[in-house]
Amino acid sequence: MAKKVARPNKKPPEAESRPPTPAEIAALATCERYGNKADELLEILHDLQHQLGHIPEETLPIIGRALNRSRAEVHGVVTFYHDFKRHPIGKHVVKICRAESCQAVGTDELCRHAEQSLNTRLGGTTGDGSITIEQVFCLGNCALSPAVMVDEKLYGMVDPKRFDEIVAGLNKEAAE
Repeated sequence: MAKKVARPNKKPPEAESRPPTPAEIAALATCERYGNKADELLEILHDLQHQLGHIPEETLPIIGRALNRSRAEVHGVVTFYHDFKRHPIGKHVVKICRAESCQAVGTDELCRHAEQSLNTRLGGTTGDGSITIEQVFCLGNCALSPAVMVDEKLYGMVDPKRFDEIVAGLNKEAAE
């Protein structure tokens, strides 16, 4: 088994010439809260995403140095798990199931409708930053297909009309 060689905890030259960003400061503080332990990487990433709304690219080398891991190792974890977001997402996340059961009862039509009504593609965020729509492959609500999850709330038997009602509720909530 290969022995892990400690890398010097030196910043790259471009990082030395500028003050750290708020995201970099948050990443360092988060790593410190977890004792700079490499086996806490998933918890660190979840915590950082909770704080910032996503995992900014500039935090990857910071986390890597703090945990004595390469930027590539941290990047690999961030990109492997679909719940880690690399860019800011909307205030609300709408997940539309595209698994077989939902496909059988019209999720393709629902996806087209969602893209058209929100004026963004699956994986995108509305222009006002309020809603991100994502495709997922099984929400575990097959008996009530097509299924949609908004933030943490699951909806079943969602057709375009019901989708519009759900989104209108989000918009009404934002206006209050």
